[in-house]
Amino acid sequence: MPISQDQLNEMARNLPAMSGDPQAVRQRVEAMELLLERSFRIPGVNLPVGLDSIIGLIPVLGDIITAAMGAYMVWEARNLGMSRWQLMRMAANVGIDTALGAVPVAGDAFDFFWRSNTKNLRIIKKHLDKHHPGTKLIDIEA
Repeated sequence: MPISQDQLNEMARNLPAMSGDPQAVRQRVEAMELLLERSFRIPGVNLPVGLDSIIGLIPVLGDIITAAMGAYMVWEARNLGMSRWQLMRMAANVGIDTALGAVPVAGDAFDFFWRSNTKNLRIIKKHLDKHHPGTKLIDIEA
């Protein structure tokens, strides 16, 4: 399912500014998690997949690319001043995803179910909700 130019323009307009503001960081990590874990739906079964699962199909290079994208979320968390324990948990999530995702075939299935970026987003949101409650948004799901 190709992305139209209008959809691409809308995504570009919704990208948050590159600042250290906790609200902007929240928007960036939420956008990254959406891109990596839930940006597409598998037709027929309606399961969400993202670039982590798709790019991970490319041997070695795909795992390196998705590891770098996952590490970006850890870097954003570090810039928020999160604790070493939280950063180690997040890095472990990315490391497990990368190591086991590198296994041919079985690793691709593992990538689909592990969703390290979703786990890391939960850790970041918990920190932001506690230390920067003004960044919390009300999610309305249809």
